[in-house]
Amino acid sequence: MSVALSRTAASTQSMTERTRRLLTLKNFHIAGVALLALVCVYLLVQMLTAWRAAKSDDAAAVAQQTVEMRQAEIAARPLAGLDEKLKQATADSDEFYAKRLPYSYSEFVVELGVLAKRENVKLDRVQYSAVPVLEDGIAPLTEVRMDASLTGDYRPLAQFVNGLERDKRFFLIGAVALTGQQSGSVGVRLRITTYLRTPLGTEATDKSVANATEGEATGSGPSSVRTGGMPR
Repeated sequence: MSVALSRTAASTQSMTERTRRLLTLKNFHIAGVALLALVCVYLLVQMLTAWRAAKSDDAAAVAQQTVEMRQAEIAARPLAGLDEKLKQATADSDEFYAKRLPYSYSEFVVELGVLAKRENVKLDRVQYSAVPVLEDGIAPLTEVRMDASLTGDYRPLAQFVNGLERDKRFFLIGAVALTGQQSGSVGVRLRITTYLRTPLGTEATDKSVANATEGEATGSGPSSVRTGGMPR
């Protein structure tokens, strides 16, 4: 039994000696350095994870900003050169106003008479009604509505309607109706609209001369007969 106790005591003493050797100051320093290394590795991993997440968020933000910028560019394209487009639109409007809209009744009456004579159709009757529009605008207009009755062959009447639509003066055909047929001639009723503008420059003085000659001009052909009167 004493032998066993001796062996146990020797083993305990040996373990104590080993523990003392392990618990030296150098070993403590090594353990501390290893622990710091583990902490540094952990922090580095956390930094890399955070950097990747931030980079991913930045890429998504940049992509979103790029999409929004492209959408803004597309939306702004129709506005490119808007000043020049407005100038051109204004010039076209002024040209249409001056060249295609009549400033006196005699202008479009003469045009109807000349067109009817050229296409060899009979202008039986034209009734007029005038309605002021855009009175308070920069360019006031008067809407003139005409109810015209014509007779002639099919082809000349079709050519008259086509010529009216292509005329240098602005005529808007609202309705075309056949009113009858007799001895090879066809009766047609047209509803026509045009607009009178304000005279420009010397047109104000020319207007009185034009109105004075209107009766003679519309009566130049035997097929032109006007009833219903004309407002002055």
